[in-house]
Amino acid sequence: MSAADDGADRSLGQLVATATTELSALVHDEIALAKAELREDAKRLGVGGGAIAAAGTLALFSLPVLSFAAAYGIHNLGLGLAWSFLITGGAFLVLAALLGLLAVRKFKKISKPEKTISSARETAAVLGTVKPHPRPLKDTSQAGASVTRSSV
Repeated sequence: MSAADDGADRSLGQLVATATTELSALVHDEIALAKAELREDAKRLGVGGGAIAAAGTLALFSLPVLSFAAAYGIHNLGLGLAWSFLITGGAFLVLAALLGLLAVRKFKKISKPEKTISSARETAAVLGTVKPHPRPLKDTSQAGASVTRSSV
């Protein structure tokens, strides 16, 4: 039995109910797709945020202690104390910059939900081509006369 034969056996109400059910399922599927895409972007945001937090924690808490240890270690090799502290501080800043670049890369991979947008555009295009069933015009002149306003 073809789809045209199946449609001929069903009433208009059944066809409308089927179309409504399928449209509802389509909307639910598009919402699920949007949620999946946003969940993926949230993971990327979490990884990028974690890298930023790690860079900040590294720069704030370990910098003073390790700076003194490294600077005095370099100073013991025969370099001046000021140069030893400068080299140590620069090394920690380079490490923090590398972690910051990792975070920026993760943030750049976040994109808008392309699949959902294209699917919604396709649905809108299909629904835009559907023409409603022509209905006979009702005489509205008598209907308007029977409606009265009540003041409360």
